[in-house]
Amino acid sequence: MYWVNPYWVRAEFMPIWATSLPQALEMIKEAVQGERNDELFYDELIKLAPSQEQAKIIESIRNDERGHNKMFREMYRALTGHEITGISNEQYTKVQSYPEGLQRALQGELSAVEKYRNIWFGLPAGIYKDTVYGIILDELKHASKYNYLLTMNMAKG
Repeated sequence: MYWVNPYWVRAEFMPIWATSLPQALEMIKEAVQGERNDELFYDELIKLAPSQEQAKIIESIRNDERGHNKMFREMYRALTGHEITGISNEQYTKVQSYPEGLQRALQGELSAVEKYRNIWFGLPAGIYKDTVYGIILDELKHASKYNYLLTMNMAKG
């Protein structure tokens, strides 16, 4: 029988998504620094929601995101001994309409999955890697909820 070692054991193969720990830490810092714009965005989307049910779904997502930020901050502090300070210089773009906001939110969740996957690859095995995996699963759940909201609003429009 012929046995091929998995890519993570073979020294000659480096996957394209390989991330070093310093890169992962920088990505965590960037993710947290953008939180102010995320807060403004979710608060605006909640106000635009056409029903209490839809507002509650977005509130639950916003609350999860707050928890993720706290987890990322604690992880960064534990791994570096430093706090994450400062906010992004990125300008906040106001939502033009509720459907546009839902689309933007969906794309943001999917983009977060890709970013967090890269962070996951750079972390050592253990609690931090497991925590980021849980956050990735939450982001996928959020994307499903935004798909639901988009579908619900397309059916009405």
